[in-house]
Amino acid sequence: MSSVDTFGSKGTLEVGGKAYEVFRLSAVEGVERLPYSLKILAENLLRTEDGANITADHVRALASWDPQAQPDTEIQFTPARVIMQDFTGVPCVVDLATMREAVADLGGDPSRINPLAPAEMVIDHSVQIDVAGRPDAFERNVEIEYERNHERYQFLRWGQTAFDDFKVVPPGTGIVHQVNIEYLARTIMTRSVSTADGEVLRAYPDTCVGTDSHTTMVNGLGVLGWGVGGIEAEAAMLGQPVSMLIPRVVGFKLSGSIPAGVTATDVVLTITQMLRQHGVVGKFVEFYGEGVAQVPLANRATIGNMSPEFGSTAAIFPIDGVTLDYLRLTGRSDEQLALVEAYAKEQGLWLDPSADGYVEPVFSEYLELDLSTVVPSIAGPKRPQDRIELGEAKESFASAILDYVGADEAAPFTGLDESVEETFPASDPIAASSHDNPSDQPVAPGHGDAAKRPHKVVSVTLADGTTTELDHGHVVIASITSCTNTSNPSVMLAAALLAKNAVDRGLASQPWVKTSMAPGSQVVTNYYEKAGLWPYLEKLGFHLVGYGCATCIGNSGPLAEEISASVNEHDLSVVSVLSATATSRAASTPT
Repeated sequence: MSSVDTFGSKGTLEVGGKAYEVFRLSAVEGVERLPYSLKILAENLLRTEDGANITADHVRALASWDPQAQPDTEIQFTPARVIMQDFTGVPCVVDLATMREAVADLGGDPSRINPLAPAEMVIDHSVQIDVAGRPDAFERNVEIEYERNHERYQFLRWGQTAFDDFKVVPPGTGIVHQVNIEYLARTIMTRSVSTADGEVLRAYPDTCVGTDSHTTMVNGLGVLGWGVGGIEAEAAMLGQPVSMLIPRVVGFKLSGSIPAGVTATDVVLTITQMLRQHGVVGKFVEFYGEGVAQVPLANRATIGNMSPEFGSTAAIFPIDGVTLDYLRLTGRSDEQLALVEAYAKEQGLWLDPSADGYVEPVFSEYLELDLSTVVPSIAGPKRPQDRIELGEAKESFASAILDYVGADEAAPFTGLDESVEETFPASDPIAASSHDNPSDQPVAPGHGDAAKRPHKVVSVTLADGTTTELDHGHVVIASITSCTNTSNPSVMLAAALLAKNAVDRGLASQPWVKTSMAPGSQVVTNYYEKAGLWPYLEKLGFHLVGYGCATCIGNSGPLAEEISASVNEHDLSVVSVLSATATSRAASTPT
């Protein structure tokens, strides 16, 4: 670690009788006006200044940041840790093992090859919903997962014991991003480092890069981080910085409070639509204003999770009292809580717009949302930015279904049949679809006539002898899944209470629907059990199928053979409904 300290920022912070080495941002003039996210980058540069790759000029460039300028100054960002999921993270561990082998071949000590930054892997992307809708679904799916991945899991288990600073969270535990916010994230890191004065305990902001695009979920906890490729993640594990341009920062001001009946999902779909329309690719988004305090941490994490969907590099909330409440709720120690609060306030990273002396940051661009104006919404049929107010869902579906059925079936409902007859034979065919938008801009929902849409009703006999019917637009997958929503107790409890009300009124799931529940962590199971709500979900077929990324990444598993055969044979356009705001089109592929 470098000992260069051009600005004389190195100092000591006393918290709870313990001394921490810190690099004070107050030593650099101009930093106080920066957005929270850029202050994190400034501290990173101060702490890692080496006079060569990271210089005082880089720090000055941040301190004198022109919010209206286009990014043109390159800096070196050194993340505090690396977070991985099993699909994209395994190659990083393989490369470390290969390096050890090479060192051994050269006669060196292979045990010297270790990550220089803490690396944490959560195995969550390998579970598939082979079994659903029955009490033993979780046990069977885990058994099948281990059978499929036995050799890979053996290797990862070896890696955890062989490498220093490498932790593996085993299968069947949770989704990487929910495990990150509930357990792995520190908000403020500490690490023992060797200096000219001996060993010191250093405190600094928790930052990370991850091998998954939704790493940004941790932004809700005040942790700056985003998804990167495997090569960048591996470089970070080995202590190498990530090269980046000082970005533009979009200030997103929140006011008001979320009304009753509106969920975090509705808020995040509204924000996604707004940011897609504005254009935030390659930028940081930072939330500020009095309304931030009205947004619970779980909702902040839901919003941060969606950063890839609206295109920004990060979507961050500064540290405040809500952050501390969540850290306390999730079992972080009193010592950690005291450090987070003291460090954030010392460094000007604490958000309290009502405090004396509060300096509102300057931003490159500004947006504002009054949370009281948000209404219940869904998104689709493909993209999360294509938001549809719930009251318009029926008409929107009647319009969207025309893009998925055959042209001959759609023509009577589009008026194109007459147009085609009048078209000269050598002319290009008329495009029937108005929903396939090649840009990333949101598309306004269609307004079809819900009473008039294509139908193709076919009879199906299920394995148990039940005879039923399928049609265009029938839901064949209903899955409570995805880190975006399963990390949020408010929406998860709302789903369970809805299930209770449905059961109490004698309602049941339709026999052709594959139902599943794949929470983001075992915390969800715990509060469902304590609330006595599991039985109602299970009566509707929403049995636990696994803890991991499932339907939302296409791991929905097969439909019932007779349903799949009927969909293929009759070319039916069927539907999946997911609690995910980032969905895979493969989720309902009938294979």
